[in-house]
Amino acid sequence: MPASHGFAALNVQSPLRPHAFSRREPGTTEILIDILYCGVCHSDLHMARNEWGQSTYPMVPGHEIVGRVTAAGASVTKFKAGDIAAVGVIIDSCRHCAPCNRGEEHFCDEGATLTYGAKDRVDGSTTMGGYSSNYVVDERFAHTVPANLDLAAVGPLLCAGITTYSPLRHWQVGPGKKVGIVGLGGLGHMGLKFAHSFGAHVVQLTTSLRKKEDALRLGADEVVLSTDASAMAAHTKSFDFILDTASAPHALELYVSLLKQDGTLTLVGLPDKPAAVSVFSLISRRASVAGSMIGGMPETQEMLDYCGQKDITADVEVIPIQKVNEAFERLLRQDVKYRFVIDMSSLQ
Repeated sequence: MPASHGFAALNVQSPLRPHAFSRREPGTTEILIDILYCGVCHSDLHMARNEWGQSTYPMVPGHEIVGRVTAAGASVTKFKAGDIAAVGVIIDSCRHCAPCNRGEEHFCDEGATLTYGAKDRVDGSTTMGGYSSNYVVDERFAHTVPANLDLAAVGPLLCAGITTYSPLRHWQVGPGKKVGIVGLGGLGHMGLKFAHSFGAHVVQLTTSLRKKEDALRLGADEVVLSTDASAMAAHTKSFDFILDTASAPHALELYVSLLKQDGTLTLVGLPDKPAAVSVFSLISRRASVAGSMIGGMPETQEMLDYCGQKDITADVEVIPIQKVNEAFERLLRQDVKYRFVIDMSSLQ
């Protein structure tokens, strides 16, 4: 069995610390990856601290993985030893329900298997994530990476990238559409980059004008301070689509008021409290409030290929794994532009 070492939360109170464990042997359709980089997602912090009430320990977080294939099963066709592979939020599903058959494995009727903290469908063990030296995964749930992209900046595309790409594509954002992006963090900065590249008129909606210069650099056509009532009122009933990436509790009604007839507000952030929306504000314009999460395997590969064509990656701060606990604290302070990525060579 492949030996692995990484950083794990041993209980709900503990900081992440070195942890040794074993991976199972790759099956006939699976690959073994030596991890080069792993992004740090805010959900890693939630899970390590059991803030969603579903965590098991020891827990090795990490679901924004980029690495080099070191072994491939006999039936693997997509990869060979030496290739670069990327792994995102899920690493398995039932593979036979209607969503799986459509290539929307993240909506699996039986529940997709998460990259860490979940029951492995193969051997019943608990999945361990990418804050580690290696990973075993079926080739269906691994992706090829365009050769022109900076590998350190690719990892976050597997979560923040696909989480924003998918709804923008689903709601057909493009030329002639006015699009708002709520929040300018790990998710928001990717949503802004994609919406701009798709040709939409993009408005960054932010609680801090300190982010104005960055928003414009990343592709915003306008930046609006959401706490400025008159500035927001000037955009009433004018947006075709708004992507809400904010993870802190906030009032949705403010953004619903900006939608034009048949406009949609789509939520991809994960506030820990339920949101309230007035039904009257929806029925008066046939407006919609929707949700979206990551994407299926075909769409994730499509997103990576698109990023290769357009030279799009995340804005990252690369850190050694020994600074991961400091990174968690900085995440809480929103002190990162815009995604931490762990250089796994620091494990050695």
